[in-house]
Amino acid sequence: MTPQATDPALNLLQRVYGYQQFRGHQADVIRHVTAGGDALVLMPTGGGKSVCYQIPSLLRPGCGVVVSPLIALMQDQVNALQQLGVRSAFLNSTLNGEAQYAVESAFRRGELDLLYIAPERLLTPRTLDMLQQGEVALFAIDEAHCVSQWGHDFRAEYWKLSVLHERFPAVPRIALTATADARTREEILLRLGLEQAAQFVSGFDRPNIRYRIQPKQNIRQQLLSFLSPRRGEAGIVYCLSRKKTDETAAWLREQGYDAWPYHAGMTPQARQQNQDRFLRQDGVVIVATIAFGMGIDKPDVRFVAHTDLPKTLEAYYQETGRAGRDGLPSEAWMIYGLQDVVMMQQWIEQSEADDLHKQVERHKLDAMLGFCELTSCRRQALLAYFGDEMLKPCGNCDNCLEPVQTWDATEAARKALSCVYRAGQRFGVVHLLDILLGHHTEKIRSYGHDRLSTYGIGKDLDATQWRSVFRQLLVRGLLAVDWDAHGALRLTEASRPVLRGEQPVLLRKDQVVAETGKSRRGGSVPDGVEGRIFEELRALRRKLAEEQGVAPYMIFPDGVLTQMAQSRPQSTDALAKISGVGEYKLLHYGAAFLEVLRQFGPPPAAPAEAATFRQSLQLLLQGMSIAQIAQRRNLALSTVWGHVVQAVEASMLDYREITEITEAQIEAITDAWLSLPEEEQTRLKPLYELLDGKIDYHVLRCVVTGLRREALEGENND
Repeated sequence: MTPQATDPALNLLQRVYGYQQFRGHQADVIRHVTAGGDALVLMPTGGGKSVCYQIPSLLRPGCGVVVSPLIALMQDQVNALQQLGVRSAFLNSTLNGEAQYAVESAFRRGELDLLYIAPERLLTPRTLDMLQQGEVALFAIDEAHCVSQWGHDFRAEYWKLSVLHERFPAVPRIALTATADARTREEILLRLGLEQAAQFVSGFDRPNIRYRIQPKQNIRQQLLSFLSPRRGEAGIVYCLSRKKTDETAAWLREQGYDAWPYHAGMTPQARQQNQDRFLRQDGVVIVATIAFGMGIDKPDVRFVAHTDLPKTLEAYYQETGRAGRDGLPSEAWMIYGLQDVVMMQQWIEQSEADDLHKQVERHKLDAMLGFCELTSCRRQALLAYFGDEMLKPCGNCDNCLEPVQTWDATEAARKALSCVYRAGQRFGVVHLLDILLGHHTEKIRSYGHDRLSTYGIGKDLDATQWRSVFRQLLVRGLLAVDWDAHGALRLTEASRPVLRGEQPVLLRKDQVVAETGKSRRGGSVPDGVEGRIFEELRALRRKLAEEQGVAPYMIFPDGVLTQMAQSRPQSTDALAKISGVGEYKLLHYGAAFLEVLRQFGPPPAAPAEAATFRQSLQLLLQGMSIAQIAQRRNLALSTVWGHVVQAVEASMLDYREITEITEAQIEAITDAWLSLPEEEQTRLKPLYELLDGKIDYHVLRCVVTGLRREALEGENND
């Protein structure tokens, strides 16, 4: 076990969470709030925000009260804490009267460390009175950006949370968010009465996420190409409409994916069922509208795919941020096209918002569109939008990995703009394409547009290329959509210099995208022994999670299983050194995971370990027992057994000469091993079960290693 830290907060981090060190601003935030100070914490998704209020809640007298708008996820957040041995509960509308009374009573008696409450429930007189009857350690206001009237997640009830400071002036408050530009941060401080709070801003970068954006060509084929190398990984596919969500999920199931829809038009029961599938099963793909996702705690989401354009960069950042919370490589992939641009502009102009809100929404959409059409590093632009700076290109977005080609589109732009003008600025893209390409449609004949000077002048480009031209002209503000004319395109003042030949136009060259199928798999380990170990560990995790009624990642996330598969700890002390294995989980699950790991034994000795291996072998050849060697060299028995197996594998030692292994054991193991199917002979668990668990794993591994070595030598002699 790791020696306990003298710092109480660090000691809790190591004992409860199993992590050795704090990250970023975590230690400073915890120190400040534990001492009674207010704080605003901006930390990227996966950056460890929850620790910033959970540890002070454990250190301060009383119960930490967490205000969260995520009713559907409170149960999972509480389950995750209970898996750490933390006394926690929630209060929301899903509880019946009896359950609610039990939670309230536990709070009053001081039997809770953390209590999650929806803002609507918190603001009721009953709840406020209850809080005054117990001891509150702190108030944590999660997803604090919901207070912003300019944001995409605005919640009116958040404005009323200033009552906390009025009713409980001595209780520290901590507001947390992953999505807030400078303007939103100011609004959070003002609305919540946190003007004097310390601000901890950790930046917005999510370096493990790879950003890719492609032109929309064939939605289903593009999505399938993206998903194919990611089969078996958990992910989210965002669609704009409920109908498209249902259809896409059904189609993906036909293609063999475990895919399920989620949107506001479904019954609450159906939504909850599909959300539970996503959270509690491996490799599920959720197809959703933006109704899904805020506060999703699932750490092993390997990809987020957008099949339609998000409304704002804030929405894009938050939605893509649901990938890779465990820090492992993940993908943010999006396709968008001309129709997305037109539709988003239509929503803004036809909304009932006042002129000021429409103006803000137009600016946000312009920023989103500009991000899509970038030819430079996407991460630099995304961070700059939030006031963060990255000095060098990231090297992990599509524009960095495959530099964008541009082309001189001056002549094409003049043709497109001229066509809009000649047609009277009364038509949409479909009809304009027909004019440019010289199509013989009834509409063209009825309007006499086959007599226009622009009729047929665009045959040097195909329809896909022309759509790209119109899309980029719209994004650059050379064209606009006239909603008084049912979505017709019209010229803007900025188009005049282009039409007169006074201004050149360089556009992105959209590639006909064929997904390469390359994927940085982060949720799985490589093939081979580590891959087999990982799958065995994952199967055990799934079994334990089903028994506990929790999501598998609450037992251990993929990152922890990967560490186990790579380092193969053989003792409790060694397992405790794995990052993410705290005392409670070690006590409750350590033995089960060690049983799997011991089937495979320790990893092959590294060069630095060769000397200690030779020392053990020398003492063994001198007649010392394995127990004597372990005692003399102050090593774990499992370590010395590992040296023995290594020697047998290298033909430096005959397993029949090891005193700890009897002839009867060798005979029983050999008969049982030969009776197993060939594909099962590489695993120890079937053999262990066949022998009724009567022979130790160390003995099994040693004999089987010798048997396999003999079989291999026999093949070579043949």
